[in-house]
Amino acid sequence: MNDVARLAGVSIKTVSRVVNDEAGVHADTASRVHAAIDQLGFRRNLGARNLRRGSSTGTIGLILEDVANPFYSGVTRAVEEIARAHHRHVLTGSSDGDPERERELANEFCARQVDGLLVVPAGAQHGYLAEEMRTGTPVVFLDRPAGDIVADTVLVDNAGGAAEAVAHLAAYGHRRIAFLGDSPDIYTARERLRGFREGCARAGARYDERLVSMAAPAPDTVSAALRSVLDTADPATALLAGNNRATVHTLRALAGMRRRPALIGFDDFELADLVRPPVTVLAHDPAALGEAAARSLFGRMQGDVSPAHKVVLPVRLIPRGSAEVRI
Repeated sequence: MNDVARLAGVSIKTVSRVVNDEAGVHADTASRVHAAIDQLGFRRNLGARNLRRGSSTGTIGLILEDVANPFYSGVTRAVEEIARAHHRHVLTGSSDGDPERERELANEFCARQVDGLLVVPAGAQHGYLAEEMRTGTPVVFLDRPAGDIVADTVLVDNAGGAAEAVAHLAAYGHRRIAFLGDSPDIYTARERLRGFREGCARAGARYDERLVSMAAPAPDTVSAALRSVLDTADPATALLAGNNRATVHTLRALAGMRRRPALIGFDDFELADLVRPPVTVLAHDPAALGEAAARSLFGRMQGDVSPAHKVVLPVRLIPRGSAEVRI
């Protein structure tokens, strides 16, 4: 704040009035202060009073892709349970897969002096958190790794699960297997595609680029992808949907078809066992993901200074009928 005041040519009290939106500051003066703030990258420290007293703010931050997705709802609930046991509250925000939004949320949480930060990364650049980590704010990444910093990470065996799905389909005679993934910018989508390719190689099922679609799951994109792999002279006989949303959109698109391909979905979802036929899935526990990440974070907050570590949680194939049809 001293630097801002010096650059703007005003008093520290005037800077304080501007950043706290108090009345009584001339517009030209406020403009100079805001320009100095932008130039210096100053961020208001909303927790400074608590920190001066040596106390915790009683909060941690959790940045997800989309809290409306049931998968992330499960993660959030698990984090809240661990936080509650440590007498903390959770501040949550959705990045919508936008790296700029992720950074905005992270900066806001850090400005509020959260005691730690959990991040499902949207991008590949996280150097902006290096200074926060250096000055004592622990950060743990979950579901996807950080881009350019070293930090604790909790992942799911995405590649291994996809390879297992291909092996399962191949055991029922399928060799023309399609993959309907998410955007290739997303780490989990790339890893699941890698596992799909490796699974095809192991199972003797030729990997065919024409049977692969990588796009954010939406009704129109999934329907178009299905038409491209099914309405051909040599159609796919089986599908691997890359996440829960892709699976749900696939089921809706297939609902009117008389002959349906075998199907496995990555991620379990509500009512998957009640549709006809019940959907075979690759299940991993979002609660376990959130719990493992939260425990790692609180371990750091309590003084763990061991080298950064990576935890990879297993995936389990649950056969229910949608893939268990021989051809």
